[in-house]
Amino acid sequence: MADLTHLNDSNQPRMVDVSSKVATVRTATATCLVSLGSDILSRMENGELQNKKGPVLHTAILAGIMGIKKTSEIIPLCHPLPLDSAKVEITSHDARTLLVTATARTTGKTGVEMEALTGASTAALTLYDMCKSANPAIVISELKLQTKTGGKSDYSLQGKS
Repeated sequence: MADLTHLNDSNQPRMVDVSSKVATVRTATATCLVSLGSDILSRMENGELQNKKGPVLHTAILAGIMGIKKTSEIIPLCHPLPLDSAKVEITSHDARTLLVTATARTTGKTGVEMEALTGASTAALTLYDMCKSANPAIVISELKLQTKTGGKSDYSLQGKS
């Protein structure tokens, strides 16, 4: 197993020192599924779902972008990053489920995987919050990193099991 980068030689937590790394363009995309149920999704009109709290998808997209921007404030040891781009999309996966896709981009010395994962999960949690009164059995699943580019190595979930 590879070394855990956030532990020092004494097994104590540490922030990774990236001072010797070269700044490169780095991107990451993460996804997750939110099963709201067919009853809720059948209420969508013109690509949006309205409820008493407001426009559900637009609110979740904004929350996901905020999650990307605030990652270093809520995940210990994450570097605060100057983001070049933060994007969240919510699309239909099937009659019961939405697909949340979050993409983060920076020009820096460390990657944006945690930002993309945090964005996808924050958007998913917002969907849950805004729809839980209509269906408390909402399921958030399959949060995963799809791709990352830049830095030491690139990664793509394509072709992996």
